[in-house]
Order: sequence, then structure tokens, then C-alpha cells
Amino acid sequence: MTILQSLPRPKNDQQASWKLQGIVPPLLTPLESRDAIDPKGLERLIDRMLLGGVHGLFILGTTGEGPSLSSAVRRDLIDRTCRQVSGHIPVLVGITDTSLVESLAVAQAAALAGATAVVAAPPFYFPAAQQPLIDWFRVLAKASPLPLVLYNMPQMTKLSIDPESIRILTDCESIIGIKDSSGDLDYFDRIVKIARTHRPDWFVLVGTERLLEQSMFMGGQGGVPGGANIDPALFVSLYNAISCGDTTTVERCHQQVMTIDRLYRIGRMPGGFIVGLKEALSRLGICTSVVASPFESFDCQQSAAVEGILRELNLISSDQSESASCLPRLPR
Repeated sequence: MTILQSLPRPKNDQQASWKLQGIVPPLLTPLESRDAIDPKGLERLIDRMLLGGVHGLFILGTTGEGPSLSSAVRRDLIDRTCRQVSGHIPVLVGITDTSLVESLAVAQAAALAGATAVVAAPPFYFPAAQQPLIDWFRVLAKASPLPLVLYNMPQMTKLSIDPESIRILTDCESIIGIKDSSGDLDYFDRIVKIARTHRPDWFVLVGTERLLEQSMFMGGQGGVPGGANIDPALFVSLYNAISCGDTTTVERCHQQVMTIDRLYRIGRMPGGFIVGLKEALSRLGICTSVVASPFESFDCQQSAAVEGILRELNLISSDQSESASCLPRLPR
């Protein structure tokens, strides 16, 4: 029996009407070169997510290096992911771009591949006031063939979606939720209250994994933790423990989450968290550590630090370490 055969397939009515909750990893994009998917690595990574019991997948987000990938690689990733997941869990596709036309083209590709919804952060590069941003999202939501999830990521876009703008956008039926990666719990609390009042069918997910517990106590429905690429079962266990009030398990899992968090601070360059996660997956024998330009893979000393953290988490053995060192990487 294959991994997919062992998973329950959602009923037709569940596919037609759903409210996402739980752990939705922002999937890393395994690459064999700067402009080509690592197909075997992607297959192993998705299998790891499914076996870990995650509740959905988010591809082409920040962790997935979406804005740095070519159109061809984005579409290849969408097709391969949707084909492998085969409807067993929701697949959300990032369509963030500076071009509205390109965002809609990716949305169309996602719909044709069988994705569940699309996710968009504000367009970056040119600054925008809130009213033009509201208009942008309205046009995107109306023209998209799939439901739209808002994505607040001010660290990358240099623009935050104001709570009042979110309130106004709740009247768009095809907008179905929001992912907040601001790391601001006051902001998160405000948008949870807006959703509860104006759109109780919305889901509100947190992107900052160390804030999962606090955000769920505020009324959030789950998280989009990058660390779930490394240990999806850990984050699913944490989510379940928070949901049922198992404080002992919450504390144990949170300590492991904070150990994973150290991966993000090994690389001193911007985007080092992506490099750290990819290096960890390479050490685990899942995929290569190749990153999209302008990032660079870790040096030997940094790689050793990643391996040490994986050993603390009991995720790696000597045999895995030796085999992982043979995985290809781009020259520095």
C-alpha cells in the first residue's frame, strides 16, 4: 500500500465547502539547479508531510522562495505537488507578484492543476496606500478562478494590510481567510476579532511558529510553520495538544520548536532561515540544499551547526549524515 492509499480521501461535500485549520507547512522548493525542480526530493518531502499528518500544504510562499523562481519552475512545482497530493489535503498556491496579470496567470495554472486556493501578499517594490491595495485585492479575488487567502508579510513586502482594510475586504465572498506573518500578536488579535464579527467562515493562521500557542488561544485556527518541513509530526502534535489543553505535551513540543528555531539564526544573511531549512533537509537525505539566487548554501562550519541541531532533535543518525553529505549542491 502506498502512502496515498493509506490516507482517507475527503468526501465530495468536504471538498466543496471547507474551513482550513491545523498545520499547513509552507513547503520548501527542492531544487537540483537554480532553475529546475529536484523531482525525487520534492516527492520525498511531500511524502514526509503526508506521513506527518499535516492538514494542508502551502507552496510558492516565502519559505518556498516563490518570488525568486521562474514562471516555468513555479508551474512545474504546482503540477507536481497537486498530482502527488491528489486531493487528500488542501493545496494552497502562492501567487504574490508585482504584476497583477502574472498573479492571475499563476492562479489559472493552480486551478488547472487542481489546487484548492491561492494566497497573495501585497505587491512589492512600488509603495501603495491602503485604498489601492484594497482595490488590488478586490480585482484579484474577482478574477481568480480559485478562492483567495490574504497574506500579511510586512517584513518582505514592506507593506502591512491594515486591520481596517481587512474589515473592508471581508465583504468579498471569494476571500476565505488570512495568513499573518507579522509576528505582532496585537495585530493578530485584531484580525481574529474582525473575522469573528464579519466573516466567521474565515480561517486565520499564524506564520510565526513560536507564536502558535498564543495565537490559537486568541482564536486562530492553526499555523503555517516553516519548521514543519523538518518535523511535521512535531507541529501536528503541538497543534493537537493546544487544541485539547494538554499543557505537558505543549511544553515538550514547544521546547523542540525553539530548538528548530535556532536553525534560522545560523545564516547571517537575509533569508538565512530558508538556507538553514534546506541544509537540514539535505542532512536528512530528503533533498539537495540548492537555493534560488541570490541565496547561497551554507559553508562546512554552518552545515555542521545544522547537523548538531538535528542530532539534538533525534532526527539524524551517523548513517544519514554520511549519505546526506553526498547530495549535490551548487558551488559557492
